[in-house]
Order: sequence, then C-alpha cells, then structure tokens
Amino acid sequence: MDWLFSFPHMDDERLRTLKKAIDEAFRTFTRGYGDGLEALFQPLQYFLIQSERFMTHTPWPIIIALIAGIAWLASRNRKIVAGSIGTLLLIGYLDMWDDTMKTISMIFVCTVMSIAVGIPLGILMSRSNRLQNLINPVLDVMQTMPSFVYLIPVVMLLGIGKVPGLIAVVIYAIPPMIRLTNLGIRLVDKDVLEAADAFGSSSWQKLKNVQLPLALPTIMAGINQTIMMALAMVVIASMIGVQGLGQPVLKAIANQYFTLGIFNGLAIVGIAIIFDRVSQAYGHRLQKHREIVHG
Repeated sequence: MDWLFSFPHMDDERLRTLKKAIDEAFRTFTRGYGDGLEALFQPLQYFLIQSERFMTHTPWPIIIALIAGIAWLASRNRKIVAGSIGTLLLIGYLDMWDDTMKTISMIFVCTVMSIAVGIPLGILMSRSNRLQNLINPVLDVMQTMPSFVYLIPVVMLLGIGKVPGLIAVVIYAIPPMIRLTNLGIRLVDKDVLEAADAFGSSSWQKLKNVQLPLALPTIMAGINQTIMMALAMVVIASMIGVQGLGQPVLKAIANQYFTLGIFNGLAIVGIAIIFDRVSQAYGHRLQKHREIVHG
C-alpha cells in the first residue's frame, strides 16, 4: 500500500538528465547570444541612465514643482497635489531623496516600456480571438510565477545590473497593461462601431478615433496596475543591482535594521499612493468626459 502515500514520479536518473539537458541548453544559448542581447538593450540602458541622471541631478524644488504640476494636470485636485508635495518633502527630510529619485526613474522607464509593448499587444489581442487564446496562458504564467524566479534567466543572460533588473520588473508588471487594453477595446459599444462603419471609417480611423478614446479609462486602470506591480518588484530587483529604495530595505532585512527598513518601505508606499491617486483621478476625469460626450 506504499503507492497510496508515495506519488508515482519520473525515475530519478531520468529527472536529473532532463534538468541537466535544460540547464545546458540555456547555458549554450547564453554563451551564444548573451553578447548580442546586451548590445540590443544598450539603448534601454542609455534611456534609464539619462532618466536617473535627470531625477538625481535636477534641483529638488524643480522636481517637486514638476511632480506637483503633473499631479494638477492629471487630477485637477488640490488635495492630491498637496498630498504629493507633502509626501515628497517628508521623504527628503528623512534623507531618502536620492534613492527615491532613482526609484521613480526606474518606475518611469518601466511604465514607458510597458505602455510601448503592452498597448500594441493588447490591440492585437482585441482583434483576434485566436491570438487572445494563445497569449492569455502566457500572461497567466507571468502573473503567477514567483517574482524571484524572474531573476534567474535574466541574470544568466545579462548578469547583474540596472538593465537586467529593469527587464525583470517589466516582465512582472506588464500583464495588466496587456489585459486591460484588450478588455477596454473589446468593451467598446458595437453600436458606436457600426456608426463609425456607416460613416466610412477605416480600421485605423476606428481604432484611433473611436476605440482607443473610449477604452482610455480602462487602459489608464492598466497603467495604474502596472505602476503598482513595478513598485512591488523594486525590493526584489534590488537583489540584482537595481538602485533605489529597494537596496536599503534589502540591507535592513540582512542586518535587522528595523528603522531603516520601515522608513524606506514607507517611502515606497508614499510613491505608490502618489502614482495611484494621480492615475486614478485622471482615469475618473476621462470617464466623466466619456459620459458627458457619449451619455
């Protein structure tokens, strides 16, 4: 009756051979294409370095004024603007300004990449049920895979540094962008599309002038979720060289520095709240605009 308590599994030798074959294949791929992949990501590294340089070398009053201006343009809400300014002032007063600027620059680049890849992919999914059925399982894996696992292939391919961490964060954060773009376009009222067809609109005109504007609130929700997931990945990405608020948190865990970990963790929370409130307020404004125009 031992078979009832010991699940039947592959022979140990075969299992070792299988794992070894997969590892060797990946190492061979890394040796053969690692340098080419590094060269491919050079523009991304330049973009990240320039973004970080701008955030860390620009005088802090200008950065605060810039973020406050963006918050006002997006939300038109004085409380959100005041909360953003107060949070940034507190972060700076507690001597976390440089790390915070590095984290914001990383989140900015990750968000731009997620938008650049996620929106076109979401549009393609919305136009093809077959493509949606193919991509959805991949997105399921990306969203449920433990975040530490993302670091293994990225580090093997590109080593330790900013770019590998950036790629790991984007892989972790991009699924909501793709899913909600697809969902938003699919939820556009068919009567509106029929009216666009009646006026002789081409597929591109329908997409640009009808589907994307009406789906924009849903797409903004995808951007919001992408930013939140990217911030959640910051501490884990610090393990492979991503600078910012994640590294002090990692140091605090390793050395049991309670205050260091709490302060930097709260700084991440503060940035997350700023991004969340601003993007949500902008999404609500778009929703109200859509209701006025189309409702």
